[in-house]
Amino acid sequence: MAKHKAKSTGTFVIMALLILGLAGFGVTNFGGAAGSVATVGQAEVGINDYARAIFSRMQGLERQTGQSVTFQDVRNFGLDSAVLAQLINSAAVENEAATLGISAGDETVGDRIRSQSEFHDASGEFDRQVYEFTLERAGLNASDFEADVRKDVAEELLRNAVLAGTQAPDILVDTLFNHERETRDVTWARLTAENLDAPIPNPAEDELASYHRENPDPFTRPETKTIRYALLTPDDLAQQIDVDDEQLRALYDSRIGEFVQPERRLVERLVFTTDTQAAAARTRIDSNEISFDALVAERGLDLSDVDLGDVAEESLGEAAAEIFALEAPGVVGPLPSELGPALYRMNGILASQETTFEDAREALRQEAALDRARRQILELVPDVEDLLAGGADMAMLAERTDMKEGRIEWNEDVFDGIAAYAAFRAAGAQARTDTFPEVVELEDGGIFAMTVDEIHEPELRPLSDVREEVTAALIRTRTEEALMVQAEELADQLRAGREMAALDLELVSDRDLPRNGFVDGTAPGFIEALFDMRRDEIRVLPFDGEALLMRLDTITKPDLGSPDTVAERDAFATWIGTGLSGGILNAYTQALVEQAEVEVDQAALNAVHAQLR
Repeated sequence: MAKHKAKSTGTFVIMALLILGLAGFGVTNFGGAAGSVATVGQAEVGINDYARAIFSRMQGLERQTGQSVTFQDVRNFGLDSAVLAQLINSAAVENEAATLGISAGDETVGDRIRSQSEFHDASGEFDRQVYEFTLERAGLNASDFEADVRKDVAEELLRNAVLAGTQAPDILVDTLFNHERETRDVTWARLTAENLDAPIPNPAEDELASYHRENPDPFTRPETKTIRYALLTPDDLAQQIDVDDEQLRALYDSRIGEFVQPERRLVERLVFTTDTQAAAARTRIDSNEISFDALVAERGLDLSDVDLGDVAEESLGEAAAEIFALEAPGVVGPLPSELGPALYRMNGILASQETTFEDAREALRQEAALDRARRQILELVPDVEDLLAGGADMAMLAERTDMKEGRIEWNEDVFDGIAAYAAFRAAGAQARTDTFPEVVELEDGGIFAMTVDEIHEPELRPLSDVREEVTAALIRTRTEEALMVQAEELADQLRAGREMAALDLELVSDRDLPRNGFVDGTAPGFIEALFDMRRDEIRVLPFDGEALLMRLDTITKPDLGSPDTVAERDAFATWIGTGLSGGILNAYTQALVEQAEVEVDQAALNAVHAQLR
């Protein structure tokens, strides 16, 4: 039996681009040793198919990360194995379709090919010459491509047959839907230090020392690096740049629209199909039968749909004169517009504004100087890189360039000075004492380089340095403990029948809380606890030196009598069904792989990998 070569036709343009892209890697012809990297029964995973899939995955990673991705990166992530597994799965389905004798007729294959826009002419119709030319450019011939399409269709037929009739059982959908869409009503109260009979006394010295020793994390300085850096920002360099008035005047003139704005109007426009309709609507407004707002709503529109914003006279065409003649807000029309006859409402007059060159001079000078500074900094980068390559330290960079040397004790909690830049923090987190300094660009167009002189391991700060923080933390802990005892006593009273409203507490009621909801001012586990409670159950939660007392009032299930809820339930059923279908297809495909004879040609894989490196 002749072997079938597994390959998805997919979108033809993408396939052609991948072939062209692989040419840049030297991956256009992997020569004569083997035609496949794996076989699954009678189906093959072709060398070129595997190479294209790897290259496609590399391109995907580059789009996601915005960085260049090498084949070694793909291997480090284990994506080469994932690509091979995916192709083997596809080949297993292809092999099974061939075994079962599933095939697609010529008419189906022709319809599939004719539907692909890559083979259409300028009128949108299939063009045989375009088809053959496109295949030729991709290095393919029509018979091979059509055979691939035929196999793709056969695989689809098999997959569709496996999934035919797949539907999530109603009991499963309803159970999950009710679980996800149930809501809760809760009444709760916060107990704070003010609810204690007496404030917590200041701890003794030995108590502070014990708490400091037993709870080191909040008082431990994180890993800290002594960093020496050289920095140049556009603000620093701009101070040295002179911009003459001629340049500033040219900049001002090129942006005159920003500095000289004509009188404008705040305008809304309601368009009608005919002049008669527009005139009738104006009559209704003039007779106070209806307001402009109500007329907009009557048309099924929102005010945002008719709002033109602030517009200049020249933007309103033939309607401009009458609108700009209004001296107070009002309605005019019918007047012409590019969409048809319309009523216009003028809501406000914005006076003309002019910023003179003299008034704009300083802002323009600063802007122009900063722009020139950024360009000069960019031109300086190669020189700085050469200095670093020659062994220059930060002091030498400051001596040989306009960069300024600095030093900082940096850790993840430091955001002052140069540490305010995200790029510096990212570089600082990665840098070690043996890291070679590199030029790094900053968000504002500046640059810096850094070296790490010393790394200080995490260290518990002395009690004398953090006495206030330790005292506050211990008092907060003891306050919370006392409030939890008090809250539990109140909870027992409520369980015994006392009304929550009778408590001397400020009660808060929240209604229709969803499972993924959030209640401001509550503990992180508040919603989770709420959905774990029975109706009328009372619970107490600790929260950052306070205590929360809560009662679950009502559990509300979704109203399946509501059309909106029914629509949500149907969409939920579709989502569940899609998940089941995917699971069934994955299980079926895996079973095909396990029962088929799968052989992987490691030598062929190595050949592809060698060319992709």
